[in-house]
Amino acid sequence: MKYSGRSLKIFVSLFCTLMIGQLADKPLQAAETVVVRYGSFAESISITELENVAKTGEFPDSFKSYTNKLTEQQRSLIVGALRAKIPINVATMSNLLSTQIGSTILSDLATVIHREDDAGAIALRESLINGAREPNGFSVLSSIAAYPSKRLEINLSQAFKVFKSLNTAFWQTQQFMSAIAPQLASRDPEVTLPMDATQPGNGEVEEFTLNLNDEKRDRTVPVDIYWSDIASIEKPVIVFSHGMGSVLHELRYIAQHLASYGFVVAAVEHPGSNQANTDNAIAGKTRLLKPQEFLERPQDISFVIDELEKLNITVDNPLQGKLAIDKVMVVGYSFGGGTALSIAGARLQPESLRKRCTENLAILSFGQGLQCVAQELPENSYQLRDERVKSIVALNPTSSLMFGETGLESVAVPTLILASSADKTNPALTEQIIGFGKIPSPKWLVGIVGATHLSVKDPSATVSQKGKPNTPLTGGEVIGEKAADIRKFVKAIVLAFAAQMTPEADKYKVFLTADYAQIASTEEFPFRLVTEIPPDAAKAIETVISEQ
Repeated sequence: MKYSGRSLKIFVSLFCTLMIGQLADKPLQAAETVVVRYGSFAESISITELENVAKTGEFPDSFKSYTNKLTEQQRSLIVGALRAKIPINVATMSNLLSTQIGSTILSDLATVIHREDDAGAIALRESLINGAREPNGFSVLSSIAAYPSKRLEINLSQAFKVFKSLNTAFWQTQQFMSAIAPQLASRDPEVTLPMDATQPGNGEVEEFTLNLNDEKRDRTVPVDIYWSDIASIEKPVIVFSHGMGSVLHELRYIAQHLASYGFVVAAVEHPGSNQANTDNAIAGKTRLLKPQEFLERPQDISFVIDELEKLNITVDNPLQGKLAIDKVMVVGYSFGGGTALSIAGARLQPESLRKRCTENLAILSFGQGLQCVAQELPENSYQLRDERVKSIVALNPTSSLMFGETGLESVAVPTLILASSADKTNPALTEQIIGFGKIPSPKWLVGIVGATHLSVKDPSATVSQKGKPNTPLTGGEVIGEKAADIRKFVKAIVLAFAAQMTPEADKYKVFLTADYAQIASTEEFPFRLVTEIPPDAAKAIETVISEQ
């Protein structure tokens, strides 16, 4: 069934608004009338009249005094919501509502329906799950008909406020996450884990910082080195690339975890897009992001690999003879994920950006707006691959615009992409999932239902979200202790992926399977893992692409 992203947002807002008061038990009577309150004005409309509105788009004459108080856009939203049907199944809805994000949405929506008791959110959860049983998808009218009272009263002013906070990409992603879920509900995963990969290894981790000066580019690149007493040249060197406006220790917990297993990790700080640069931009001292930074970041990584090669032959250096410079894995987060894709072979295509970033800018996410800066680069295409990079992990990466239609087809190494279903900065469906289909195999896609953009970051590098507004573009972040289970899972899969370039590869393969994702899942955070996008899920992607 084809439906537009706009219809999806319309439907979610109105459907949830009308559904909030439904009781958990089966209704003894069906709703016959909906009372709509808008400020001091209130009017009733029957179910039969609502059905006619859905068919004709016209409101009854008795309701004109009410609809005249609405804008044309608001009237269109209501009609669209009444007509829309969304194909989302029971399992998807149940899993979604068990997450922290789902609970927050329920609480917000519970403010719309007038009730005499406090059971709004509980009732809504049950009603949404029951509503998902519709064979042709959710519909507002069938949901109203199931309401266990003859009268349903909603506050439309509040409904429009809630509507503005809903994120289309979030809901689209839920359907996709359901489609890639392993079909294992009727049996236990048939795997045996050789170890607990979330626990530290046997190495005693040490850290030190280098300030490396690239004279050719007049650029100083700070690097944190993580290593342990069991470091071995049999294991790849791992280079980390941070996100926009961040710091080199934003994934410190992963770096320490990998080092405890004998990997040497070099966490790079990119001076043209780090926190210090952002602070200077806010103070009006520099530009927030220069287009050249899209080229400088991969070059930072290549430069650091060059410097590590020198350390590997430096007498009396603790890392002497322990650095496998010819087999490097890059781990990038957010903008750093885009950097990882670039150095793995993805072609940066400013020409396509110049076409895409000239119109409809208001609908772009923050991550897409960031990518549009690269349109100022003079050439039409850039190949930034470093042959020493043999695999990459891209956590919540930017990718939808900077690589154009074909740039990701040039990725030349095994790739693991992680997507968070509630990521507003880099929405999963557009930034990671669509691009994943273009990347050549071998590849892995990991989806975390309920995770947000900042969920994978180290708490020490995550700014407090207390008091920050929850808007369609920002806020609502699941971080800190609430995201502890997410970080545990990320440690295991990144470790397993790095181990694929070691003699112990077979031992760790089980952690890169759908079965392990199911085992590791929690009630709040269901994990998904696939190596190819199933046909049912591909339909969701086709719908989004057709609407762009």
